[in-house]
Amino acid sequence: MNPNELLRIVDTIHRDKNISKEVLFQGIEAAIVSAIKKRFGDEYVIEAHIDPETGEISAFYNGKPIPQDEIAERIGAQTAKQVMIQKIREAECDRIFNEYFSQINQLVTGTVHRCEGGMAVVTLPNMEAILPKMEQIRGESLRPGDRVRAVIAEVRKQGSRVKVTLSRIRPVFVSRLFEQEIPEISEGVIQVRSVSRKPGVRCKIAVWSEDQRVDCVGACVGIRGNRIKNIVDELAGERIDIIRWTDDMMKMIPNALQPAEIEEVILCKMLGRAIVLVNEKNLSLAIGRQGQNVHLASKLCGWDIEIMTPDELQNQLERTVNALCTIPGVTSELADLLVGEGFMSYDDLSIIEPDDLVRMSGLSEDEVDAIIAEAERRADEQEQQAIQEKKNQSGGEKNDNE
Repeated sequence: MNPNELLRIVDTIHRDKNISKEVLFQGIEAAIVSAIKKRFGDEYVIEAHIDPETGEISAFYNGKPIPQDEIAERIGAQTAKQVMIQKIREAECDRIFNEYFSQINQLVTGTVHRCEGGMAVVTLPNMEAILPKMEQIRGESLRPGDRVRAVIAEVRKQGSRVKVTLSRIRPVFVSRLFEQEIPEISEGVIQVRSVSRKPGVRCKIAVWSEDQRVDCVGACVGIRGNRIKNIVDELAGERIDIIRWTDDMMKMIPNALQPAEIEEVILCKMLGRAIVLVNEKNLSLAIGRQGQNVHLASKLCGWDIEIMTPDELQNQLERTVNALCTIPGVTSELADLLVGEGFMSYDDLSIIEPDDLVRMSGLSEDEVDAIIAEAERRADEQEQQAIQEKKNQSGGEKNDNE
């Protein structure tokens, strides 16, 4: 193998495929070792080295040098070529994998090449990615030739190929669109703190700025809504609620539940639960259609939000206290303490930390363990009853239809 010709081939592949020369030389050395072993046998220790400056090849078996003419004679050209091609493919696969793996959750733009059973194959630089039907926004229809934006959701190797999966339904997709459309976000003046969404229907996004003089919400909306309109169009008409973030959950939770008016927020920190009180007029508005508003607000704030009217809360408090008092070892005073911390059911009590219950009750560890075990038993019993009632109801409806 001519040294100058070898260097020329390596340089060409390096520039065309963007594969490092070091990796190419390693591949060629492996090809040489494989070819020589076919002649000497696997029992020999074969080594091969290429001088990256001159292209000269040196090879050894059991530490003894192999003459240059013998190297050329013993290397099967076809074998060496096959191994080199395989090594180059592996190197190119690794390069593409590393390139796209570093871009997970980043926004990319591609062109729809073809559609197969709802899945879109999208052309990206150097490769094709897939946008599965389940990762597309409900109701949108993609056609070959369409330009499409999405985030890279997954990158993995499949043999000698790299599979890249895109997504348009994940909350991070909305974050990246805001970064692209709102200069203040891309510049770091405004930060996206949290996003929750039901793709194609509704999204809540909380923004924040260290400079309190900055109108975060106004900057994201833009003059006459021009900035947010571009994002809404990209999301196929998805409704977007923009909220100013605050670490004070007493303020953040009412903001997240807009446009409903909130009367009071009760934080149950041990359970990460917030009980939100509203009047009858705002009850359905706070919950939202199919529970969308409260569900998205819960995810946005990171708290389990429960919407109630004051009367509903009072009734539930009385029922819960009475129920907890039937557990051996639970006094009315302890039941009041538990309810005050947000433990509103047997299921809630079954997951309390024993140390917390010891601290609250002054009981021994054995007594506390017995209370938790009984609460867990009753919670399981209630769950089984609910399942059975659901089955009975389904069976009744089926008989009515017949």
